[in-house]
Amino acid sequence: MKIVFMGTPDFAVPSLKRLIEKYSVEAVFTQPDRPKGRGKKLSMSPVKEVALSAGIDVYQPEKLKQDLGAIKKMKTINPDFIVVVAYGQILTKEVLDIPKYGCINLHASLLPKYRGAAPINWCIINGEKETGNTTMFMDTGLDTGDILLQEKISITDDMTACELHDILMEKGSSLLEKTLEDISCNSIERKKQGNTTTDYAKMLNKSMGNINWNLKALDINNLIRGLNSWPVAYTMYKDKKMKIYKAEVLEEKSDEKPGCIVDVSENGIKVCTGDKILLIKKIQFPGKRVMSVDEYIRGNSIEKGIIL
Repeated sequence: MKIVFMGTPDFAVPSLKRLIEKYSVEAVFTQPDRPKGRGKKLSMSPVKEVALSAGIDVYQPEKLKQDLGAIKKMKTINPDFIVVVAYGQILTKEVLDIPKYGCINLHASLLPKYRGAAPINWCIINGEKETGNTTMFMDTGLDTGDILLQEKISITDDMTACELHDILMEKGSSLLEKTLEDISCNSIERKKQGNTTTDYAKMLNKSMGNINWNLKALDINNLIRGLNSWPVAYTMYKDKKMKIYKAEVLEEKSDEKPGCIVDVSENGIKVCTGDKILLIKKIQFPGKRVMSVDEYIRGNSIEKGIIL
């Protein structure tokens, strides 16, 4: 079985590795190398690193739909499948029509819920208790193709987007392999999504992390969990940005204003919200590493009464 794989970030790596073990991956398409880190040195994607180490040809069109040479190469390969996992570009009908059996996509949500770019983050931000992976046949819409297989995952109350990402990343590779096997054996049923409404998982940006302390403690905590590890929720403490990586909702209330620090101890920083107290447990200030509040206050001070 000949496969063209399209993917870019860490999330796509286990899927690519599994396909390399099982099938003939003829080519890999990934996003162009991008500047990264403080030095802005060009860095290849995690998918490109895996492909090169396996001796697979890599193509990195800036805009696939405009790159006639890349499209011609795919047609020359004449793959049975094009497999897409977090590639980062929309595929045109011309590309979707190339493979013999179709283009298969692994998406990190239970479609039709959370179509779009950041489903892992938004399901936590919105307080979902369950999510999962979906494999589907791709069409010209955004995550609107026929559903093939799904696997559900429970979201615990303290799970972060980073932790959920890693779970879905590993389980997704298994679901993708099973999908291809079932298609080749003609033992899979396609389920149309239709025009079902959905929570659209729009792209994240840094400004989303600015905490509004007038919100309920649970909503703030969900935001903190959902933006860990990027772009990370934050607040301002004495004109310094304090990033918050971990917190906990307490069954306590206060008459102080939302955002007011009412207590600081080795257990954390207690802050008023629109209803209950939020206990901040893990933070990062500019120029410092991520650390627990207990670690931070051993050499630094956090003052009670400050309004965040």
